[in-house]
Order: sequence, then C-alpha cells, then structure tokens
Amino acid sequence: MNDDLRHGGALDAMREAFPAAPTPWLDLSTGINPFTYPDTATRSSSATDLPGRALISRCSQAMAAAFGAPQRGLLLAPGSELLIRLLPTILAPRSVAVLSPSYGDHAQLWRAAGCRVIEDADPLAFAEDVDAVVLCNPNNPDGRCFSAGDLHAARSALAKRGAWLIVDEAYADLDPALSVAQAAGEAGLLILRSFGKFYGLAGVRLGALLGPSSALEAMSERLGAWPVSGVALELGARAYADLGWQRDTRARLAKSRERLTAILTENGLDAGRGTNLFAYARAADANELWQRLGKEGVYVRRFSWSTTHVRIGLPPDRAAEERLARALRR
Repeated sequence: MNDDLRHGGALDAMREAFPAAPTPWLDLSTGINPFTYPDTATRSSSATDLPGRALISRCSQAMAAAFGAPQRGLLLAPGSELLIRLLPTILAPRSVAVLSPSYGDHAQLWRAAGCRVIEDADPLAFAEDVDAVVLCNPNNPDGRCFSAGDLHAARSALAKRGAWLIVDEAYADLDPALSVAQAAGEAGLLILRSFGKFYGLAGVRLGALLGPSSALEAMSERLGAWPVSGVALELGARAYADLGWQRDTRARLAKSRERLTAILTENGLDAGRGTNLFAYARAADANELWQRLGKEGVYVRRFSWSTTHVRIGLPPDRAAEERLARALRR
C-alpha cells in the first residue's frame, strides 16, 4: 500500500489495505476544507453550453478581486495541478531551487524536465544562483510561511537575471496577507492559485496562473479554448465574490484547528505546525500511527521521506473529532 505516499485521497486503496476497518471511513488525508462552500446550485446551461466570454470574465473578475490582483495578470485554469505540470513547457530553466520538504510534484516535475534541482529548506538563498526558485506559501505540509517582503526581494533579484520566482499559493486563501498576488504581472513572478482547498470543492477543478502577459499567453496556448467548465466558472464567480462566507470560514477554520491541536496534544503528538486546514504532527513512529489509525477507519497522510511526521486534516464535525480522539487513545 504505497498509493498514499505521493498524495492523500487514496481512499479506495485504504479500503483494500484495511478491509476490516469500521466504516464509513474518516478521510483526514487531503487538507481540503470540510466545511464546503454551500451554494453549489448551477444553471443547466452551465453544463450544456460552451462557456461564453461573459461567464469567463465574471469568474476572472471575482477571482482577481478576491486575490487583490489585476485581472489582466490572471489566467483561469482547470486547477493548479495541471499548471504545475505545464510550467516546464513554457519556461526553460537549467537550475531550480525548490523548498523542501514541500509538495513533492514541484521537485519531481522539474527534475523530469531535465533541470538540476536543489531541494533546500531555504530556497530563497539561491536567488542569485539559479534560474528559478519554487516554493509553497503557506507551505504544504508543514505550514511554513514566507513574508511578502522577502518574496518581493527575491523576485527582484531573480528578475534582474531573467530568472523566475514561482509561488504556489494553494493555501493562501487562509491568510490573504501572505499573498503576493497584488504584484501579478511583474517580471519574474508566477503565482499558482487553487480553488478547491479553501472552498472545499476540489472536484470542481478550478485554479489560476498569475504572471506576466508573455507567460500567460504561452500557458493559454497549451490549455486551449475552453479549459475551464461552465459549472466551475459559475461556482467560482459566486464563491470568490462571497466575501462574507470567506471571512466567516477563516474564523471557523481557526476554531476547528484549535480543537484538532488539543486532541492531538492530549494524545502525545506534537501538533504545533501546519495551517488552519491541517496539522503537521510529529509522532515517535509515523508509520505505526498510520497503521493504527487505518485499522480504526481513520485515514491520515504519511510521507515517504519522514518516519516521524503525519499530516492530519480537520475533522468535519464534533462526532468526527471524537472518533479521531478515540482512535488515537486506542
């Protein structure tokens, strides 16, 4: 059972690996908001018609406004995962410094593209030496954050040499002050944004690339004429414009994270790191903990590169919190 080592969400594989586990499974492996954006009704035409320019523009405007970014510096996409895979086709760096530990696809895909990849806890330190610096802010899985000031300084140094700062802001909706989206369009800066995590609608497949027009045009050519479905555009336009829900959800997530931290701490785990969507917890034996929770029907994220860490997402309700606590006690 290694399907979970690359990403969370391998629930079918968990069912096969732990056939005697109680059901339904409690999936805490993905770091996706369990308090889903509620207004998901869409017009039938969004599913039956090709997306028109008005709907595309409405979603783009709402997204840019929510990010504090100029609309001209934003390109809609079917999620950020595809953008990560396509970036090596629009850029040609020879050397890339990637934050580590972090979302593993970044280093893997640049290495597959033939780049010399430096994985380091401080990738900004290489801004004078490499052709691109890649990091997540906030970082997945440990929640580490980089200040906007440090990122702007690194972008400036990289841009002077024609190099790039690539910032994956998949979790930036949790704390908009961390985002550098207001600088979208400046030389040497590319930003990846994801809809599914904060809004709890990962299956909608919506995201964006923010950057200079030349990069957006090159990516647009690869994505094609209708890369985002009408359903995704309608939901994105509505959710990104719902500032009240966003504000209330940030407060709700913070309280839920406090309860999760208390549960983990009471059961001997060091749970001080992470974000308000997940805890990055230290355990004496992460694989043993993962196995023990799997037998209880609780799925958490383990890592191939650490035997002492697991990532645990927010339980969706108090009953799920109690179930996690019982499983940990056992």
